Order: sequence, then C-alpha cells, then structure tokens
Amino acid sequence: MEQQRPVVMSFAGLDPSGGAGLLADIKTFEQHRVYGLGICTALTIQTASDFISVDWLSLPRILAQARPLLATEQVNYCKIGIMADVQALQELVYTIKYLSPGIRIILDPVLKASAGHAFHNNIPRQAWLELLPELYLLTPNYPEARLLTGLEDGEAAAQQLATRCAVLLKGGHHKERPGVDTLYAGGKLQRFPAGTQTTFPKHGSGCVLSAAITANLASGQSLPDACANAKAYTENVLSSHSSLTGYHHI
Repeated sequence: MEQQRPVVMSFAGLDPSGGAGLLADIKTFEQHRVYGLGICTALTIQTASDFISVDWLSLPRILAQARPLLATEQVNYCKIGIMADVQALQELVYTIKYLSPGIRIILDPVLKASAGHAFHNNIPRQAWLELLPELYLLTPNYPEARLLTGLEDGEAAAQQLATRCAVLLKGGHHKERPGVDTLYAGGKLQRFPAGTQTTFPKHGSGCVLSAAITANLASGQSLPDACANAKAYTENVLSSHSSLTGYHHI
C-alpha cells in the first residue's frame, strides 16, 4: 500500500482553459504525487490567448473554503496565486498562518496575466514589503520584481526583496540571460540555467513552476533542489507542445 502522500494547498483563480491558475496547480500537484487542495480566489473568463474578465471572490468566501480543510488536513506548504488586492492577500496570509502555525507559504505575485490582462495597475509597495517576512518564498519575474520595488534593474529589485524573504527570480523575461532563474536565499545566490530542450511560450508557466516548487518542498526537498527540479518539470511542459497550452508529465 502506498504511503500517504503529502497534502498541499493552492489559493488561485479558476482558469477555464486549464492552462493556468487552480487547474494547472492541481495537475502539477498530481504529477508530483502530492495531494492538492484547491481554494478558488477568482472566476475568470479566458482562453489561452485572450483574457476577457475576472470576478473576484471575497475574502470571507475564500476563507470559508479553506477553514474546514486546514482544520482536518496537515498542510505544511501552500501556494498563493492571484488575489484581488494586497490588503486581502495580507489578511489571507495572516489567517492561514493563524489556522496552521508553521505553514510555509509560496507566493507567485501574479500582477499580469500571460494573456495580457493587468490585475493591478497601482502597486502599494509598502504593503507588499510588509507582507514579505510572512512568506517562505516569492517567485516574481523581472517585470514583477521591478513593479514591487520601483527599481529599474530586475536583479537589484530581487536582491532588495530578498532582504525580507527568499526570492526566486524567474528568467523568462531577461533579455541577456533568457531562461536563467536566480534564487536569493540565506544571503546566497544560486543560478539555474535554462535546459537544452526546445521550448514554446506557454499560458500559465509561472503557475506551474510555483506549484511544482510547492510540491517538491512538501516532498522533503531542499529549497534549491525544489527550485531546480521544478524548473526542469516546467521546461517539460513548455516543450510538450507548440501551442499556448502544454501537457503535464514527468
């Protein structure tokens, strides 16, 4: 009989196309042999290429989904994706940590959908900075790191953010080192080079990466190993098909 799998949780938007958000997270968790609990934070209308609209769930409705699960399941790691605003995100993080002391939170700061929709036009940077010490890992891309700090240089921005929590700076938007991710943790820097597979742009690749990291951490991997293996998994998804949606496999 198989040993019981680790249980992880995702707070994310429902993307009907299945490429991003909650559905992508659950697909990723299953492939990594962890049991995924899914909490919906928003209902979106979108395809892989076009974002049409979003209806945000209120914080009480989000917490109503999470409370009974956190009361009955041992969840040591959870991932958070899109939220309506940073104030709701702050309250969510504080409540999760109150309900599950010791839980480690991985935050993918989705500020803009890959289909082009900007979720947040005005970034209250101080509120974001106050939130960071509550996190285990932040996974911004270069534009997100710049928006969160106001700095023009993405790496300098990531280093500033990393004074408050561990940061994995995703390299998909880096012009000089495309595909090279950089982990800033414990005062150290570690780079993860791009793989050798031919990859294609994918809707929701950031969701897949952060979900894979969450699953790897729950399975007992160190943070650097979790990031490296999640990157390899994400590249498999990116190479699986030439369209904007990919296939999940290990």
